[in-house]
Amino acid sequence: MPTFFIEQFGCRATQADGAAIERQLLDRGCTSAATPTTADIVVLNTCTVTASADAQARDAIRRLHAANPAVRLIVTGCYAQRAPEELAALPGVSWVVGNSHKPQIPLLIDSLSSVTPPNSANDFFPVAALHSDSTVPFHSFVGAELAPPNSPHLAKILTGNIFDRAEFLSAPVLGGEGNHTRPTLKIQDGCDSRCSYCVIPFVRGKSRSLPSDRVIEEIRRLTVGQALLPVRSESLRAPLQAREIVLSGINLGTYGRDLSPRVEFEDLLRRILGETSVERLRISSIEPLDVTQDLVDLFASTDRIAQHFHMPLQSASNRILAAMHRWYRAEHYARRIELVHERLPHAAIGADVITGFPGETEDDHAVTLAFIESLPFTYLHVFSFSKRPGTKAAALSNEVPGAIIKRRARELRALGEKKSAAFRQSQISRTLRVLTLHPSNELPDRQTSSLSSNYLRVFVGGVFPANQWLDVRLNSCQGTCLVGRVSESVFLPM
Repeated sequence: MPTFFIEQFGCRATQADGAAIERQLLDRGCTSAATPTTADIVVLNTCTVTASADAQARDAIRRLHAANPAVRLIVTGCYAQRAPEELAALPGVSWVVGNSHKPQIPLLIDSLSSVTPPNSANDFFPVAALHSDSTVPFHSFVGAELAPPNSPHLAKILTGNIFDRAEFLSAPVLGGEGNHTRPTLKIQDGCDSRCSYCVIPFVRGKSRSLPSDRVIEEIRRLTVGQALLPVRSESLRAPLQAREIVLSGINLGTYGRDLSPRVEFEDLLRRILGETSVERLRISSIEPLDVTQDLVDLFASTDRIAQHFHMPLQSASNRILAAMHRWYRAEHYARRIELVHERLPHAAIGADVITGFPGETEDDHAVTLAFIESLPFTYLHVFSFSKRPGTKAAALSNEVPGAIIKRRARELRALGEKKSAAFRQSQISRTLRVLTLHPSNELPDRQTSSLSSNYLRVFVGGVFPANQWLDVRLNSCQGTCLVGRVSESVFLPM
């Protein structure tokens, strides 16, 4: 069986797709290589949320091919779904597999390692070579049909209409921090919204959910140590017994609306708390209108859910929000922030902000700055507008000059850093329970990196094993991190 390496780009959902492919390949007897240069096959799992993400993927393909011309490159993910022809034309690419056919990659790799397919007029891999008695083993609820693309002159492409797909491909993202002390479990994929700037619905398809029984099953596996870490060629790792699990999705608040019977996201959280032993849950990005009074009350009622809300804002100008097709206005968003802060005054509250959307004026930008300044945000993720082919915003003519976008992005990032610094300062002298993380290169001597419920990176005096709870009294800041000493340690058996 071949050796493989998965090169990941993009969001937590993309990483979860890659983890599912890795699990499938390991189950089929393939070996995970330590580096891409030592692998027979490299799977590049791409992102396409911005033009720079596309460029990063193309650069990686060229780099991998130059380093090892013999390696077979399979390019998949969101960029592969959006523009397969662009990727198929790059030197070294063996196959381009869209998100619509991502569950078929293990069968494709089996075939690549065992047969040489006959050439067809368009050099497509024959569909019959992928039909066998084997099944795609992980969360593939509807079998994918392989179909040639509309452009017969293109070669090496497997893709189709993403909106016809109902598969749910996911596995916990495991292995080290950076590498993840805290596994990420994707429970929702796709999006039914149509924000005018966003290409993701067109490359991920309609919203679909991992059935709640499957969610419970996966969390139980993670918390009792039955989810094995990937086995690299240079070492054998023990099972991970997860203490914190991150729930992720493309539009997480829509979880369960496609299931029959329908399941509410809040009810899933209650079920996880009642039916599993997970010690702390953390949710990734959630849309502001999905942050309800009941959801905030649930967070406030238990220390088993991290006090952390990441709610995309994008703009505080109602005119720009309307042009973006965001279905709230600034006053609605502000009320959600106030609701969280009233019930959970020390919670982390983060936001995505896009600057330079077509037609954004200096007044619009000033409104966004003032809005952020007035509310208790603890961090920002700032993005410069990137024109995405096929979106409504790509057709707008009133573009903002690049130099102005860069200046506005600098101002927003400076404000975000100011808000983050103020939040860190407000936490000094508090005692927080933190989870120790795997060491990183940034770690000072004789200190252990850790993460708090409210999303603060804390350097703890002393050397402690990863994946342990510590009660830490915070006494100072060190760059963008806090520094503290253990007031009481709790070492739970691994």
